[in-house]
Amino acid sequence: MTETQSFSSFKRFYPYYLKEHRNQTCRRLHFIGSSLVLLLTGYAFFSSQIMLLWLLPVIGYGFAWVGHFFFEKNRPATFKHPLYSLWGDWVMFKDMLTGKIKW
Repeated sequence: MTETQSFSSFKRFYPYYLKEHRNQTCRRLHFIGSSLVLLLTGYAFFSSQIMLLWLLPVIGYGFAWVGHFFFEKNRPATFKHPLYSLWGDWVMFKDMLTGKIKW
């Protein structure tokens, strides 16, 4: 499958997504970014500092894009498949938490 190919379902997209995340450091950076997104979201709501939520894309995408550009050496799927890619980030996060994907 090519990066420009369209996908009819997330089920068809996710194997492509995983192929774009073969590098362990890239996956770890995604995991760290996603963890920080969750922590910041919780902190922003519990501390009533909702303006901190503007940092979520910077943190989430920042860690992921460093992983892609410097370690995976590919373009993030976000550029061509933004919604499926976001969904894939969280499914991969869950799969790493449960041990289905190697940390």
